[in-house]
Amino acid sequence: MKAILAKSAVAISLAALAMGAAHADKSKWPKSFTVGTASQGGTYYAYGAGWANLVAESVGITGGAEVTGGPTQNLALVHTGKLAFGMTTMGPARDALDGKSPLAPGLKMNKVCAMFPMYQTPFSVTVLSSSGIKSIKDIPAGSKIGFGPAGSTSDTYFPKMLETLGVKFERRNGGWSDLGGQLQDGLIDVVAFAAGVPIPAVTQLEVQTKINILEFTEAEQKKIMDTYPVSAFPIPASTYKTLSKDARAVSMWNYAIANCDLPESFVYEATKAVLDNNPKMLTIHKGARTTLAENWDKNTFIPFHPGAVKYYEEKGFKIPANLKMK
Repeated sequence: MKAILAKSAVAISLAALAMGAAHADKSKWPKSFTVGTASQGGTYYAYGAGWANLVAESVGITGGAEVTGGPTQNLALVHTGKLAFGMTTMGPARDALDGKSPLAPGLKMNKVCAMFPMYQTPFSVTVLSSSGIKSIKDIPAGSKIGFGPAGSTSDTYFPKMLETLGVKFERRNGGWSDLGGQLQDGLIDVVAFAAGVPIPAVTQLEVQTKINILEFTEAEQKKIMDTYPVSAFPIPASTYKTLSKDARAVSMWNYAIANCDLPESFVYEATKAVLDNNPKMLTIHKGARTTLAENWDKNTFIPFHPGAVKYYEEKGFKIPANLKMK
């Protein structure tokens, strides 16, 4: 009965959103939209495809997800208007706004606006149990480590983090599903994941073979937190069947972004569709438990799109002047 009531509540909420969007002035809206995600097999693609479909259903125009190189590329694609929406982590976003993006050094990406908070991205390390590796310090020198797509958050930060901890490795790049397959086939030794949990590629590995998910020691965690823009994060034991207890990790917040030139009413309706429908978002990905309006303050420097500002202020949240688009 509870499940039926929950589904009914979601259906009613979506119907109400659709009615609201139907009355919006759509004369300047795009005829369709795309959300920049990352590689298939990662959390970004699963989460991004889900919220793209939810927004499309709610606002009444065609929308979908696009496979990209991840946060760094999404920032560039949204800034240039090649994509309406994207997903990014706060580290690459800070670099992009400061003109320090590795994709366009010197270009301040000032056409990127914030929409809504998504979830935290934990940095975690996965190996095959047969490797005998049970901790970060056990990783042999010269190990082949997969860091995700080139230019992704993992590829940008995780190699530096492991170097800080004294790990010596050979760097490999690829989509998460591909790297999971390479790990299983013995072509690489380690996958250093930076993605919202549960990561589909890790869940798939668990089904097919025995793995170890390596946690940081307290000293390793502190050393990384003292050096990089991350915070402490425990990966809950319930996330993977491999874990018998919470795993100590670090994380970085993710945020949905929009091209700043998009119509205010369009971004308002898109933001509303996601944040007013958390039960629906949770059916898309468990990480959406933090996709809540109250977490707007996890963004401290990306200017909010006027449409997003309108939504938050209707909900009683005060967006400071320095976070409003000028």
